[in-house]
Formats: sequence, structure tokens, C-alpha cells
Amino acid sequence: MDVTFAGGPSGIDVTPEVLRARSEAKVLVLSMQDDPRYVREAFAAGASGYVLKEAADSELVNAVRAVAGGGSYVDPALGARMAAADARERARAEADPLSDREHEVLRLLALGHTNQEIAKRLFISVRTAETHRAHIMQKLRLSSRADLVHYALEEGVLQSDEADAEPS
Repeated sequence: MDVTFAGGPSGIDVTPEVLRARSEAKVLVLSMQDDPRYVREAFAAGASGYVLKEAADSELVNAVRAVAGGGSYVDPALGARMAAADARERARAEADPLSDREHEVLRLLALGHTNQEIAKRLFISVRTAETHRAHIMQKLRLSSRADLVHYALEEGVLQSDEADAEPS
């Protein structure tokens, strides 16, 4: 079975079952799917390798040897694409370490809302609002609400004019 199979479970779906039935088994996925998401899913399911069906015979032999020897293997072209995607994701995270929810909380804090008001607006508990605030302060290395407001102003967080953004 391939990683996508319309007639039932996919190769990724059955990988954990195979490994439960035979703990010594090694799973090498041979697929036509060259999307890095499938590679990640396959490894998360317990596969030890992933090779494209279009790979040269020697590539397939290398993959079988690596996996049979207890190692792991990813098709070189896919490995390069995955590394590039991971690097882009790390760069994005470094440039903006806050989640979307933390951005919402940051904006409301900078506008002067209390944790209670933020909790009510975002339909979260006060404790969750406090936790988001603590994470924002830690991630941005800020030590006071004044620092937080200064950061928000510098980063343009307060640029959009929402009528309901005023503190109640």
C-alpha cells in the first residue's frame, strides 16, 4: 500500500499495527508521494525510511540496507526539501516567536485591558490569559507592561483600528 490509498487504510495507517505485531520489523515506505508532510507522517507512525518510487535501483538498495541495519533513510531529494522547509520554519519562529493567540493577547494588553477583560473577550480563563501574558513576556524578554506597550508600538501591533479594541 502507498501512503495514500482510497480503498482503505494507507501504508502510514497500518505501520503502527505492523510494528505492534512484529516489534523487530522495520518499515521502509516506497511511495510516489514526494510531499514532505507524508515523510513526517510516516516517521511519526514508526517508519524507518522513505523512498520515492522513481528512485534509482541503487537508491532503493541503499535505503533497504540502511533500514535493515537499524538506521533510517530519507530519499535525498526529499531530505533536502525537508531541511529547507525546517530552516524556513525556524527562521519564521525566530523572527516572530509568538503564536496567533499570543498576538491577540499582546494587542489587548497593550491597549490596556486587564487579564479578566482579555479572558472575557477571548473566551478563555483568567489563568490562561495570565499564562499567555507570562509567555509573551518571557519570549520577548520583557520585564514590565511599559516594555510590552513599547514593543507593541514599535512592531505596529496597534495599527489596526478596531472599535471594540478599547478597554471596557
